[in-house]
Amino acid sequence: MEQKKKLRCPMGVPGGIIAAIIGLVGIIVNSIDFCWISLLTSIALFLIAAPFVRVTMMIHTANDRLDELERKMKEKS
Repeated sequence: MEQKKKLRCPMGVPGGIIAAIIGLVGIIVNSIDFCWISLLTSIALFLIAAPFVRVTMMIHTANDRLDELERKMKEKS
């Protein structure tokens, strides 16, 4: 049976980093242009990036643990 490798870089991490960078750039650009609605959107995107990364990493960690438990259960039986 083929062993699955644990995920070293869950897909939420690059997505969250990109969201944080886009939000930060948006905050800087929109504060210079005084575009308030876009500035609020950029701030929201920047603030949502970190929880997005954390939740995605927790999900992938839980999936890795479940895979390990399933493997141990199959070995016992």
